[in-house]
Amino acid sequence: MKRSTVTFVLAGGLALSACQSAPVSQSVVDRNAEFGCIAGTVGGAIVGGLIGSTIGAGTGQIAAIGGGIGVGGVLGNRLACT
Repeated sequence: MKRSTVTFVLAGGLALSACQSAPVSQSVVDRNAEFGCIAGTVGGAIVGGLIGSTIGAGTGQIAAIGGGIGVGGVLGNRLACT
């Protein structure tokens, strides 16, 4: 995989993880749930970006990677954050 693709996928994952809010409660259960939510979002974005990188070539591939990161992040968030 190209270095720019890997950088793009990692940057998208970090950008999505920054959107998470800080936990309101300091209990262990809340922190574990928040970690699972963040992990689901970032994991989904990474998997989506990797799947998107297999589609197309050139500029179309970059668009597919971006779309994969977005869709994967949303789906990972929906699955992990109940």
